[in-house]
Amino acid sequence: MGLILLEALGALVALLLIVWWTMFSGRPRGEPPHRQQKADEELRPPSPPPSSPQPPAPPPAG
Repeated sequence: MGLILLEALGALVALLLIVWWTMFSGRPRGEPPHRQQKADEELRPPSPPPSSPQPPAPPPAG
């Protein structure tokens, strides 16, 4: 029973290490700054809505 719990704990530690490595590897200070990015988005004017599709043209009479 103890061996199963030890193995489960080892798997959990391995999972946490993998998640930590993929989230923070290569970043100089961990998480990227969020405040400046949000402030820039608020100052940017909203983009215009996409234009609606044109109805199909009638077939030529012939």
